[in-house]
Amino acid sequence: MEITLIAFLVFAAITVMSAVAVISARNPVHAALFLVLTFFSTACTWLLVGAEFLGIALVLVYVGAVMVLFLFVVMMLDVDVAPLREGYVRYLPVGLIVAVVMLVEIVTLIGVRARMTPFGVDAVDEAGVSNTVWIARRLFTDFLLPFEVAAVILTVAVIAAVMLTLRRRPGAKHQNPSEQGRVKAADRVRVVKMDAVRPVAEPPAGEGEGEAK
Repeated sequence: MEITLIAFLVFAAITVMSAVAVISARNPVHAALFLVLTFFSTACTWLLVGAEFLGIALVLVYVGAVMVLFLFVVMMLDVDVAPLREGYVRYLPVGLIVAVVMLVEIVTLIGVRARMTPFGVDAVDEAGVSNTVWIARRLFTDFLLPFEVAAVILTVAVIAAVMLTLRRRPGAKHQNPSEQGRVKAADRVRVVKMDAVRPVAEPPAGEGEGEAK
């Protein structure tokens, strides 16, 4: 068995196991870490077959933005993040495991790419251009319609997510900028004239009880 195939099977197995851990982990922080590992392992498989642009784009876009996505979901679901911030040391073992696995994958990928032989005639090499140029030509010529449809779907998803976040909920406080701009000083401050009254001193405790008797 070639080392390239072994590396592919290892990366694929890690991807599947981490993907299962994403949907099975009860802790949202652990699920986000496993999601990072899933994206990174998938990027390694793409780099293994020569798709450098897709692999780097996956790492920069998804791995770099997955924590922002996680925070957005937490805000949208009104999850109390205070307990998650407390005792963050307990998340250290899972984070170290993910980091070690990612490091092993990088080292394995470097060693495999140094020894691997091509699977066959590469379309990118046959065209005589870089991987990025070849993808751009295919994406904006042969697959232009699916690309535009995907862009529309993602735009609709972003608008729907914003609308869900801004929905009116009982107990939530909202600001109205137009009303704040039209406010006057008389509406904010009210001067009340009151007569000065000297408070009557109360007799000390116990005084007057003997007289009553």
